[in-house]
Amino acid sequence: MVSYIRRLYNTKKVGHTGTLDPDATGVLPICIGNATKACELLTNEQKAYTAQLVLGMTTDTLDADGVILTEQPVNVTKEQIKNVISEFVGEIEQIPPMYSAIKQNGKKLYELARQGINVERKKRKITIFDIKITDINMDEGTVSIGVVCSKGTYIRTLCEDIGMRLGCGAYMNALRRTASGSFKIDNAHTVEELNKITDSKILESLLIPTDKLFLMYDKITVNQRQKNFILNGVRVRYYGLRENQLYRVYDQQDSFLCVSRCNEDRLTIIKSFWT
Repeated sequence: MVSYIRRLYNTKKVGHTGTLDPDATGVLPICIGNATKACELLTNEQKAYTAQLVLGMTTDTLDADGVILTEQPVNVTKEQIKNVISEFVGEIEQIPPMYSAIKQNGKKLYELARQGINVERKKRKITIFDIKITDINMDEGTVSIGVVCSKGTYIRTLCEDIGMRLGCGAYMNALRRTASGSFKIDNAHTVEELNKITDSKILESLLIPTDKLFLMYDKITVNQRQKNFILNGVRVRYYGLRENQLYRVYDQQDSFLCVSRCNEDRLTIIKSFWT
């Protein structure tokens, strides 16, 4: 997608805010130009997914593309499925899958997995804010869920862990990211839609101004003297702000300068956007 957007907008400075599994669909925020500075901040936002898991089997990739490792009968009730899934809400630990883009000793895990190498991975703390069950099909052995979670969550691992807790195993059959931070799937554009646009002005109109990515933070305006300090990386005094909160900072011409954090009535730059 990064390569595609580079060609579409004829620019080299393009970044994304979080990978998707090869067979997954849904929201992938892309940053262009100066907005690439925001990638790191946006990656930390919570995500929302819809997924389907298949009970009774496990695979080496934890999804439908993998080789089947185990098959077991599904001797559970709908009530048991609901109870087990509810236990995963909150802060939990996950072991990242081997088929993932995490690097270990300079190599991505999926590269090692394709060579038949299995390495020990450390558990990670992640947060599942909510899980909603949208369908349970006992005849097909499938469960459809909606998940709101923190960054770093692997839905494939969640599906496998649910299957293990049920005692029958499970793998992820489908995955769709419906939200990434403030970006929702209803406002997303597909590659097919973008391919039909030939007017560069229309393409430009699809771009969201960088400061709109941070509307969750209050806006403040600095005077020219404060701006000069900020442009030189100096902390500036600003009274009346909430301690340890992030703010969108603008100059008197309403140009977006940076995202800053307030500490002891001083603004510390978290990320600058004036160049």
